Amino acid sequence: MSAQQVLFDIPGPKARARHLLYGVLGTLVLLGLLVLVLIRMANRGQFEAAKWTPFLESNTWTFYLLPGLLATLQAAAVAVVLSMVFGIALAMLRMSDLTPVRWASGVFVEFFRAVPVLIMMIFTWQMLVKNPTMVRLMDTLGLTGANATFIAVVVGLVLYNASVICEIVRNGVGSLPGGQREAGLSIGLSPAQVRRSILVPQALTSMLPALISQIVVITKDTALGYIITYPELLTMTRRLGSANANTLAAYLVAAVIFILMNYAITKLAEWIEGRQRRKRRGTPGGTPTQDEEQASQRAVGAALGAQARAGG
Repeated sequence: MSAQQVLFDIPGPKARARHLLYGVLGTLVLLGLLVLVLIRMANRGQFEAAKWTPFLESNTWTFYLLPGLLATLQAAAVAVVLSMVFGIALAMLRMSDLTPVRWASGVFVEFFRAVPVLIMMIFTWQMLVKNPTMVRLMDTLGLTGANATFIAVVVGLVLYNASVICEIVRNGVGSLPGGQREAGLSIGLSPAQVRRSILVPQALTSMLPALISQIVVITKDTALGYIITYPELLTMTRRLGSANANTLAAYLVAAVIFILMNYAITKLAEWIEGRQRRKRRGTPGGTPTQDEEQASQRAVGAALGAQARAGG
């Protein structure tokens, strides 16, 4: 009996027919709901030409949608880079050999994972615009209210997502074969050097799908800046809808833009992941045993290189 048969029973003809029936009924229900929504939209005049023609005008894109998209990408790009840097640093601290360091970093990570991103954005924004010391500092640096909302969005995203990325990396290190660590220790590397030079780089590759998902989450969460008036895509969409009295149409277009943007990010990250896997494995179609042997050889090579750099 195979492992697959042990885990679950293969459905028979009646079960397959029943599942097909459930699938067809579910699809019909969803189509019915979609038709009902479209009918209600049509009755309320949401498909009138006046609601959609503004999207054919250049001003709609140059003054609303494109600036909002640019602001979203700017905040997301800065937040992604900083979240990766701080997330990896926190993961190293969480795996430290020093108990006080592990404890302090663990408290930090658990706290900011528990606090909602929006609360952190609002708190940071209020500190920047209401605290006299921070206001004077902002004036000294030549920063304005718009800069304050950008900083608040980025800080909120970084504090939360760095904590999540920390746990992703730490779990990735924990999922690696024990031989990776032993290979580094056997040639005289310290546990910290093994983590830095061998384990964490491999964990980043193995956990790349989870990291891709987190990048998409960061991009979508920039929309929370709407609450503190950061001029990202959602904020500019609301302004566009108010100006042209086509709020629903504007939000639908913004939703399509978000979907396409996140789809492009996912495909780009998947392409990078596939390219790195092909480069790392050298030849496609390797067996699991061959992959493990290659991984061990890479670990030893990385450890030797790290030791040489440390000695230099």
